[in-house]
Amino acid sequence: MIDRPVRIGLQLQPQHMDYATIRRTASEAEDLGLDLLFNWDHFYPLSGEPDGLHFECWTMLAAWAESTSRVEIGALVACNSYRNPELLADMARTVDHISDGRLVLGIGSGWFERDYQEYGYDFGTAGKRLDDLAEALPRIESRWGKLNPPPTRKIPVLIGGGGEKKTLRLTAKHADIWHSFADAETLERKLGILGDHCAAIGRDPAEIEISVVGNAESRDRMYELGARLFTIHTGGPTPDLTELREFLAWRDKINA
Repeated sequence: MIDRPVRIGLQLQPQHMDYATIRRTASEAEDLGLDLLFNWDHFYPLSGEPDGLHFECWTMLAAWAESTSRVEIGALVACNSYRNPELLADMARTVDHISDGRLVLGIGSGWFERDYQEYGYDFGTAGKRLDDLAEALPRIESRWGKLNPPPTRKIPVLIGGGGEKKTLRLTAKHADIWHSFADAETLERKLGILGDHCAAIGRDPAEIEISVVGNAESRDRMYELGARLFTIHTGGPTPDLTELREFLAWRDKINA
C-alpha cells in the first residue's frame, strides 16, 4: 500500500475572462499553497455565453510553466483527438522542460462536439474515440523515449473518465493518476473494476493515484475510499478562490 498525502488541484477554466485575470489567479492560487493547477482543452466555453472569451490549452500551459514556479500544471484533460500523438508527446516534453519537471499529462478521448465541428475534427463515435486513445498512449510513451533531450522525469499520465470496459483498462495499463467524476457510491464500484483490470496485467492498483472532483459534502467518504487528489473548479468572469482556501485548510489538517 502506497501512503499518499492529500493533494489539492484547481481547474482554472479559461473562459469568460481576459488572460491577465487568468495569470493573476494562477499566481494567487500557487501562493495559497495549491498542489496542481489545471486548465482544460476546449476551444469554446462550456458554460455561460457559448461564444464568450476563451483561450487555448497548451499555449497557456507553456505560459504557466514560466509564470509559476512550484505547482504542477496540466490539462484536465487534453483531448487526444486534437493533436497527433507524437506531436502531443513533444509538446508535453517541451512544457515539462520549461516548467523544470512540473507537467502532468492529463488526457482523455474527447466529448465536446462543437470543438470538433468548428475546428474540423472527425467527431465519430465515443467508442472510436476511445480506440484512438488506446492507440495514441503507447505512441506517446514511445516518442518520449526518442526525444532529445528526453523529459526531465517520467511525466505522470492522468486519464480522465469512467468507462468500465475501455477507459479503466487503459488507466490500469498507462495511468499514474485516474480522475473520476463519479459520486462516492459509483467510485467505490469503479475502483473494484479498476482493480480487476490491474490484476489482469499484474499491476498493483495502489500505484495509481485516485483523483476526484472536490466536494465538501463527500470528500471524507472519498478519502476513505482512497481518493487523494481533490480538484475544485473556478472560472470567469470573476474567479473565486474561497472554496480552494477551505480545501487547502482541510488538506493540511488531514496531512498533519
